[in-house]
Amino acid sequence: MTKGKIILIAVIVVLAGLLVYLGPEKYLNLEFIKSQLDTLVDYREANPILAILVYAGIYIACTAASIPGALVLTLLGGAIFGFAIGSFVVLVSATIGATIAFLVARYLFEDLVANKMGERVAKIRESFKKEGALYLFSMRLVPVIPFFAINLLMGLTSIRTVVFFAASLIGMAPGTMVFVNAGTQLAKLDSVQGLLSPTLIASFVLLAVFPYVAKFALKAIRKRYVGSEEA
Repeated sequence: MTKGKIILIAVIVVLAGLLVYLGPEKYLNLEFIKSQLDTLVDYREANPILAILVYAGIYIACTAASIPGALVLTLLGGAIFGFAIGSFVVLVSATIGATIAFLVARYLFEDLVANKMGERVAKIRESFKKEGALYLFSMRLVPVIPFFAINLLMGLTSIRTVVFFAASLIGMAPGTMVFVNAGTQLAKLDSVQGLLSPTLIASFVLLAVFPYVAKFALKAIRKRYVGSEEA
């Protein structure tokens, strides 16, 4: 067994232990988050660095283990840390967690993932062969395939880890910022009148139009990329 695989297994064991200890399925719901929001904000104000590290650790663990709850965690990031810091922490944490899942699929569970995903594997490989990193970027920008499935399937392609990390980071940035921004506004709801605030309305408008804007941008990028390749 190579040194890299040993390190990867050690990381998995640590993350699994963290998840078992925390039992995230009990807490990754909006009702619980809202009920504890004041306490969490107070903790962040008293321990800003530690709060970021704990939050990032939970986000990475849940993402690496493909546990549902990323949306709630992203909204929470905006509510606790604000837009700028929240966007940065969420984006980096999500990308690290995705990369761990990607490496696990590639080096430890390739056969299992291939059997589970079936025909999708051949399609992903063929599409990646045609478009390269742009294909992963497009899936991150407009997530038609579930987030966890992208991580596992891309592990079965020839994409380099550093390219996977970079394309995921850039591709997920717009969507992450939209949801973190929504989280900052949802945290301020303390009355029915708050539902009519311009900033909150703007956040929901962004959530609604983002998929269409992303598709338009992706079409333009693809056209330019493919055009330059053919030239």
